[in-house]
Amino acid sequence: MAILKVKQIREMKLEDIEKKISELKLELMKEIANVKMGRPVKNPGKIRELKRTIARLLTIKKEKEGKKQK
Repeated sequence: MAILKVKQIREMKLEDIEKKISELKLELMKEIANVKMGRPVKNPGKIRELKRTIARLLTIKKEKEGKKQK
């Protein structure tokens, strides 16, 4: 999982953003499942960073969709 900066996300196309969101959501579900099963967490900050990255992607996606409608 790479940390995506806002500048990098803004350069992406809408299709790429949607694909990245689905990839990160899948990764987040896997990490949460591992925690629920009681497996030791290798990187405890990963879940938090995944959530923040997904939020960034969704925010910029909404901004781009708003610009297309105008």
